[in-house]
Amino acid sequence: MAVILREHYGQFLQEHLAKVARGIELYNSGHYWECHEELEDHWLSDAGDNARYVYWVILQVATALFHWSDQNLDGARGQLRRAKAKLDKCEQLHVETELLYNNLSWQAFKSVIRAIPDRPELVDFEKLARFKFNDPTKWKDR
Repeated sequence: MAVILREHYGQFLQEHLAKVARGIELYNSGHYWECHEELEDHWLSDAGDNARYVYWVILQVATALFHWSDQNLDGARGQLRRAKAKLDKCEQLHVETELLYNNLSWQAFKSVIRAIPDRPELVDFEKLARFKFNDPTKWKDR
């Protein structure tokens, strides 16, 4: 018997997946500031849609890594702290869907972020810098 998941406004759906694809490509190639810029446009245009928290998490992590790459520990810490709070919002608002988990490796991404201590040092960002999302060209249901 198939389980039917009901979609509701605010959940991460195919339209959102399409919007994050270019940002994910930029993130995976280490172009963190460009990733931020790409996803910020979608974050702004999707005001009122809770799924924008996914964009927000990714762009804040990308910004944290941008600061990390410049050895700006305070900037990296601040952005990571904000990203962790947005992850909590994604869960509280039931934004996460199988589409997000299956295509972006969302659970692995969350695990890497949450493993970073509250007062990280630059070395604590290295595993996050090595993390790559699934390649958008190989996503299913796109």
